[in-house]
Amino acid sequence: MLSSKQLIRLLLAVLVLSAAMLAMADDGELCEPFKDGVVDESLVSDMLAAAEDGHLYQIRKASSQVGFCVDSQFREVAGTFREFQGGLALGTPDGSNGQTMVVVNTASLETDHAVIDPLIKSERFFDTRNYPEILFVSSGFEWTGARSARLSGDLTLHGVTRPVVFEVELTNLTEDLAGQTDMVLFKATTSINRSDFGMDTLSSLVSDTVRLCLSVEAIKYQA
Repeated sequence: MLSSKQLIRLLLAVLVLSAAMLAMADDGELCEPFKDGVVDESLVSDMLAAAEDGHLYQIRKASSQVGFCVDSQFREVAGTFREFQGGLALGTPDGSNGQTMVVVNTASLETDHAVIDPLIKSERFFDTRNYPEILFVSSGFEWTGARSARLSGDLTLHGVTRPVVFEVELTNLTEDLAGQTDMVLFKATTSINRSDFGMDTLSSLVSDTVRLCLSVEAIKYQA
């Protein structure tokens, strides 16, 4: 029979092993959704290189939000996606673009009105059965101020890929941005026309303009 000290040591060993296994799982999963031809291999390589250099930040899902707002004749509809994943390598003042990739599970969508959820998930709008993911891959990062930037890239939604530009506000940064802080907070907003992505049903009831909003906490990725 184990003594109390032996039992405590065993429990501690299990906890340490569990933490290590979780860390390994996180390491393997960060770039996994973007492999196998989903994103150009050179861009995935850039993300992995940033991880090795200590410049890559992983989005912390528990303290981040990815959502949208759209006006209708009856009320504003706000939606939030509960499942998403990605990372960002911040551009530096010397002109480095960095790299950002985010993938969102469309079926994880929740709105502020449960009756609306099935409609927005249906083939009339997101069609989550046929288009289970939303993908954003950056193509440029331009600083517009000490804590503001423009993030441009390609948004793939409802099977259609279009260029978009996010206005970004960042906090918790040091003067030397790349890899010098353990956590960054940023908000990113942009507007799109849903008809550009093949979602043009109920145009007399629902606005064509959709506002995309991200509030993200990202922690330095430990490769």
